[in-house]
Amino acid sequence: MRNKKWTVFSTVMASTLLLAGCGSNSGNGGDGQAAATTSASPSASASGQASPSAQTDPVTLSAWIMPNSPKPDADFLKVMDPYLKEHPNVTLKVTVLDWGSAWTKITTAATSGEGPDILQLGTTWVPAIASMGGIDKITDKMGDVGGEASYLPASWNTTKIEGKEDIYGVPWFVDARAIYYNKEAFKAANVDPAEAFKTWDSFKSALEKVNGVTLDGKKVAALGVPGKNDWNVVHNIFPWIWAAGGDVLSADHKSVTFNDDKGVDGVMYYTGLANEGLVDKSSLEKNSSQIESDFGDGKSAVIITGPWLAKNFATPSKAGGMDDKAAAKQFAISPLPAGPSGQSTFIGGSDLTVFKGSKNKDAAWEVIKYLSTVEAQQAYADISGQLPANKNLIESPDLDANMKAFAEATKYGKSYPSIPQWGPTETALQKHFANIWDIVAGVKGKYDRDSIQKEMNDAASEVNSIIKQ
Repeated sequence: MRNKKWTVFSTVMASTLLLAGCGSNSGNGGDGQAAATTSASPSASASGQASPSAQTDPVTLSAWIMPNSPKPDADFLKVMDPYLKEHPNVTLKVTVLDWGSAWTKITTAATSGEGPDILQLGTTWVPAIASMGGIDKITDKMGDVGGEASYLPASWNTTKIEGKEDIYGVPWFVDARAIYYNKEAFKAANVDPAEAFKTWDSFKSALEKVNGVTLDGKKVAALGVPGKNDWNVVHNIFPWIWAAGGDVLSADHKSVTFNDDKGVDGVMYYTGLANEGLVDKSSLEKNSSQIESDFGDGKSAVIITGPWLAKNFATPSKAGGMDDKAAAKQFAISPLPAGPSGQSTFIGGSDLTVFKGSKNKDAAWEVIKYLSTVEAQQAYADISGQLPANKNLIESPDLDANMKAFAEATKYGKSYPSIPQWGPTETALQKHFANIWDIVAGVKGKYDRDSIQKEMNDAASEVNSIIKQ
């Protein structure tokens, strides 16, 4: 899964202790251009958890991670600090890849065998890189990190190639989608949030009532929706297909099903909210970050996005956050409403993998083990604003109200088929789903079921060709 909540703007060099682990998101493109590299070396010593040789022999590890937090390299080092203080023999070089070049760089590394020791992969990237022989099988080591019982089923499914038993990654953090709503806008419209988000019908009714209410002297659009230019186009649409009873592929993964009647029902409901005037159509030219900013400024009453926004609203503006935004003190979160087949949401996130060409595989695995502990999971979740992958933490009663809402959403979460062909599949879907938003915006034909069905059929034809290769 891929999301662009943080952007790295500079190259950073620093000294600290560390070995690294990584996790990522899906898709093949992005909008950042910078990369940050951090070198870390030891400054303290103590007894540790690793094997005797790992405790004493000097080792330099390299890790490639993505901009998962405001200061990705420094934040990562901060989480790793307790481990590194117990392993003074370890030096780590951390490289932060921007999403725009990550796919190309990782696939090049997988092909050449020249890459990092520890590699963060977006959940939908794992089967493709595994099928290329770019990452190690770690099936026999998963007992060290709790095994299948420690993770959400949707997350566990991302660690392997569909239909095969071997495991290639360890879930690091979870990305889920839920509703953010402006409590003041709902109060002004006299809409009860406890009822508003139960079903598709109640959701649409609530949006109709809140549409155009006035906050701080300005009219508010009911729903903020990013359109064709968003990197999350596919992730934005599939929850509605799933909730309508549709799916991506057939049970045997040999043919496409998302263009059947139920799939089109889901797309028609979601895009229909915009077609019926509940969305400011100018938002359909924007991406997720811009829609989140607009929500923060009080321009929309509802948006659908991930857990990082709550963290962003709590982060001072001088540190790159949005605590100065109008909505920062007046938002709440709810799971998506139930469609004809129940509730659903998109589950993505990042997995940690050991690069096939690594010459320090044992030391790299020890780092991944550490990053899978409750303490490290919680620390990274606190810094990044993402949900931890550890199921016990997701189900903990100690989660704050915002994270509890996302934890609730994960109960209905689905991930995409874990197939090697998902990369080109998502690229094809991105293109055709973007065309759907062009139809909604009135720049590509008439909006009706026939036009949406045709675009879905075109997408299905292209994806069928891909998965049969």
